Amino acid sequence: ADQLPVDPSTDVPDGYAPEQRDKPSGFTGDPDVMDTWATSSLTPQIVGGWPDDLDLFERVFPMDLRPQSHDIIRTWLFYTVIRAQYEFDTAPWSDTLISGFVIDPDRKKLSKSAGNSPDDPMGIIAEYGADAVRYWAAGGRPGMDLALDRNQFKVGRRLATKLLNASRFVLGFGETADEATHALDLSMLAQLRVVVSDASKAFESYDYTRALERAETFFWSFCDDYLELVKARAYGGDPSAVVALRTGLSTLLRLFAPFLAFVTEEVWSWWQDGSVHRASWPTTAELPTSGDPAVLDAAVAVLAEVRKAKSDAKKSLRADVERVVVVAPPEALQAIALASDDLREAGRIAELLTDTGEELVVTVTLAG
Repeated sequence: ADQLPVDPSTDVPDGYAPEQRDKPSGFTGDPDVMDTWATSSLTPQIVGGWPDDLDLFERVFPMDLRPQSHDIIRTWLFYTVIRAQYEFDTAPWSDTLISGFVIDPDRKKLSKSAGNSPDDPMGIIAEYGADAVRYWAAGGRPGMDLALDRNQFKVGRRLATKLLNASRFVLGFGETADEATHALDLSMLAQLRVVVSDASKAFESYDYTRALERAETFFWSFCDDYLELVKARAYGGDPSAVVALRTGLSTLLRLFAPFLAFVTEEVWSWWQDGSVHRASWPTTAELPTSGDPAVLDAAVAVLAEVRKAKSDAKKSLRADVERVVVVAPPEALQAIALASDDLREAGRIAELLTDTGEELVVTVTLAG
């Protein structure tokens, strides 16, 4: 017993030589292996320090979450629950997160034996970056299989690169102690407030994929629309624009940190102390409550029509616009009026006219 544990494939018992393995009058490993999951089924106890660190164990056991795949429910999960119940009269955790498999294009599980897994997984990280691989992995919803899709690696890499570039742009305007007061800035922050709420609720229900989707969708609109609309005021040093940009960036970095761990840490180090991974999760209390989300939506809708007109005419997005006529319901016109200066600057619009109508209609007359 004092020699245990013994691995008969490598260890040699006392009184025998290695060349006597599997030979007459020698020794051999017992072929009868009992399926006990002996140590695996004690995982919560082992990582909790039991019985050597009872103080730690009492603070962490029972645990909150066991993540695992569905193929070992009747073994790892079942045996772990049984042993905790008999020894401690409790379940070892409160929640179990069941993952799917990583599959190939033929929907077969990746495995070395099947020969359908990458020869060098580290090569994927070297090619696309660790953040891109984390982004792809976050697409695997609980209970759902996830395809090994190199296109998703590319999407993740593009997102990480865009976050770097957008951060450089935002931080280039310096800082201010003022608050956001402009209607467009408050509108953006109001929309971000909803994103924070949705992402937080998603994480609380272990739907990390949903949390990423909400942050990513907002981020692309933040870059493609809000940054363009607010750019002129920001370059002009408007405090409302600057504080809104920095507040938005701080919030987005923390929303993305669980997924894009390295790029968010890099950007955070440019302007904040400590690590983004030790910073507090963003809350709705950090963001103003006075903004109207409709202001940004209305401005974006008009700007999209201006961009489309330039694209259809094969003109640069910086081409001048002689006149834009917006017909819309009164509430939409009120929202557009609050962002009209930013809209004229972003679209290079000389004259912006409005009229009341039942639905949004935008007529664009290009200069020249």
